[in-house]
Amino acid sequence: MPQSIYDWIGLADYCCLAAVALFGAFCCVLVWTRVGQKWFKSEDEQNAFLDSIEPDLMNGNFEAVEEACEGDQRAVPMMISLGVTNRHLGYAKVKHLLTERFNRDVLADLEKNISWVTTVIKTAPMLGLFGTVTGMIGAFATLASAQSVEPTKLAKDINVALYTTAIGLSIAIPLVMALNAVNNRIRHMEELVGSGVTRFLEAFKVGLPKNRKRSA
Repeated sequence: MPQSIYDWIGLADYCCLAAVALFGAFCCVLVWTRVGQKWFKSEDEQNAFLDSIEPDLMNGNFEAVEEACEGDQRAVPMMISLGVTNRHLGYAKVKHLLTERFNRDVLADLEKNISWVTTVIKTAPMLGLFGTVTGMIGAFATLASAQSVEPTKLAKDINVALYTTAIGLSIAIPLVMALNAVNNRIRHMEELVGSGVTRFLEAFKVGLPKNRKRSA
């Protein structure tokens, strides 16, 4: 195989590593941003929102609750709006519905992008290894093609072999750390959203017509 082929393969490997690195970083930033859009900045802020709608919930004034949640794309207001809209299903079915929709509409979307980050973490070292194998093949081909070999030609192939492995690892290692930070952020969001939805369900149960009649 001509030596130029190994050069082109090495260049293509560098380009693939660059593309993979950019895509992995993009997915991490995307998930981090989307998580930030789905929860309140703090537990105090979430509690303040729940305090503002809890009296209406407990009194069965569900229209006012829907207005308060309208257009808010954060998970807790979205779940509250969904629960209030489907109040005719009853408490038990609404609770099940909220759990199902949170997993499907919020977590599943995040997990899709996380799976791409995981794919990049696995792919980058393999691309590096591919470059290593290609570089070593090129080096041995250079040795076999002539009795006397210029050190610069041999060093070029060995550089490809070493650099691609190093680049692959340098992509994967930061992404592993970034992915761990993203997963911690998602777990924190789940805990905060879970506490908010639980508080909503308690007030929602009191505000349902049959429960208000009993308490009266």
